[in-house]
Amino acid sequence: MIVRMKKITLFCLESDRERTLEALRSLGAVHVAPVQPPAGKNLDDALARLNRVHRALEILPDHDGKKRPPCGEPAEKAVERVWALFHRRELLVEREDVLEEEERTVEPFGDFSPGAIRALADKGIPVSLYVAPPKTKLVSPEGAALQIIRRTARLVSFAVVGRHDAPGTWEQVRLPERSLSEIRAERAGLAREDAEIQAEFERLKAARAGIEALALRIGEEAEFIKVRTGMGGAKKIAFLQGFCPERLCARVASEAAARGWGLASGEPEPGDDVPTLVENPAWIRPISALFKLINLLPGYAEADASWTFLLFFSLFFAILVGDLGYGIIYLLLTLLMRRKMPKAPHEPFSLLYVLSACTMVWGLLTGACFGMTFPAMPGPFTAIRAWIGQDENMMRFCFLVGAIHLTIAHAWNIIRSLNSTIALAQAGWILSTWTMYFMARNMILGDSLPGWVLYAFVAGMALIVLFMTPVRDFKSTWYNHVMLPLNVVSNFVDVVSYVRLYAVGLAGLAVAQSFNATASGMGLAGALVLFFGHALNIILSVMSVLVHGVRLNTLEFSGHLGVQWTGRPYEPFALKAAPDRPAAPT
Repeated sequence: MIVRMKKITLFCLESDRERTLEALRSLGAVHVAPVQPPAGKNLDDALARLNRVHRALEILPDHDGKKRPPCGEPAEKAVERVWALFHRRELLVEREDVLEEEERTVEPFGDFSPGAIRALADKGIPVSLYVAPPKTKLVSPEGAALQIIRRTARLVSFAVVGRHDAPGTWEQVRLPERSLSEIRAERAGLAREDAEIQAEFERLKAARAGIEALALRIGEEAEFIKVRTGMGGAKKIAFLQGFCPERLCARVASEAAARGWGLASGEPEPGDDVPTLVENPAWIRPISALFKLINLLPGYAEADASWTFLLFFSLFFAILVGDLGYGIIYLLLTLLMRRKMPKAPHEPFSLLYVLSACTMVWGLLTGACFGMTFPAMPGPFTAIRAWIGQDENMMRFCFLVGAIHLTIAHAWNIIRSLNSTIALAQAGWILSTWTMYFMARNMILGDSLPGWVLYAFVAGMALIVLFMTPVRDFKSTWYNHVMLPLNVVSNFVDVVSYVRLYAVGLAGLAVAQSFNATASGMGLAGALVLFFGHALNIILSVMSVLVHGVRLNTLEFSGHLGVQWTGRPYEPFALKAAPDRPAAPT
């Protein structure tokens, strides 16, 4: 459920701006919307410091959980040390690239002294180095001596002593500054220095918690400056605007009365960028982990589809994976991860438990376990397996799921628009959806059309055409009627698109069976084929869920519901750092 917000405007004396913001931040209830663009040198400096600390955290390797002695440096100094090491390592990498290229050039000629060759040149005896294709016929130029140094399958390297004219097939190599042994010695020194830098990074891992706390404090300072510079003002009065959950408005009003602030609150106006706060019952909450993973949040004026997303995503996951053995693997991995991360948020694990259980149930219904079929369970399971085992029935089931899913979307729209004629248009879309369901069965599976389908379609189209646009809005939205034929075709395509559940699930089963057949009779090698084959298929099944299971909810269903996932999270102006944070900047 999307929490109802109130738009508030808070007034205070200009001289009391800092104390007002401190008190408001302690409340932690108001999502502040800037009245004017926040700006200023202090804000730029704070954001630059914050970016520097965040980049230092990215540079510093993640903490691996090992206990380390304290590094003995304040967080600020640790950040500077991380940056110094980072810059030094960049120089090492650049130098290593240069030396690697030099070694690649010099290595075909062996270890020699470039200084000795220069000394010969000073005495009038030039020595030139060349490389050429391996099959090149080498002949000493007139008045010079040619000495082959090395011949490989890739090239031949040689030296020519004396003045000469080189053929075009010879490629002259520039005389290096140092010998091969000197180059390798410097590379070894760079490797030792790089190892020292790595060891220093390991030592600084112990400072990671302190650096994270520093980032939190600086972020808090930057947020304070951002809110302060984003306030409006007139004469001796300063004011800010924001949004507050309705249930917390009483706290803000009480604080305003106690501190002498002026406070005005009301409903958000059209065009306001209202943040979204979603609060759901415990049974729906696991789906929030998926929303955070793929960054989905409905807009404030949109519907919260969390419960339908959870129910249908679980069903889609089960059908797309469709294997009892894979469901057991998912469950065991979830239990193992939970044991390894006992302090992690519980929502992701709860979602994985639900998805694993649904997959195992579907696997029991279909009789699939690691691509093999096990004996049917007694009772209704036998009939269910026989029905699901027929391809045409599975396709009918997928069309039915799609029709039900889209019907829920339009029924939801009816409830949201009961006081408007739009509700009648949504009823027309429900009739259209079920018409498309029977048409899909007829066109793809050859099922006969019920006699009433044509009448339902005509009635649905009439309701849509007559009531899809309120009369007062017709001038600005008349084009919706022009697009109606395309939308009707799209409705048919949306229903048919649910057949992807059957197709992708069948493909996964075929892959599993293929690996089983390949491994048959191969002994130990067959065991390896089974392990890696099914591991690959498990990974592919997860990817298919993220592509197809998520898509059916976020595109087909959400498109019919009118959810565009344009929400901005509710982020109250609040304290986030430790209580011993430094005073807010002035």
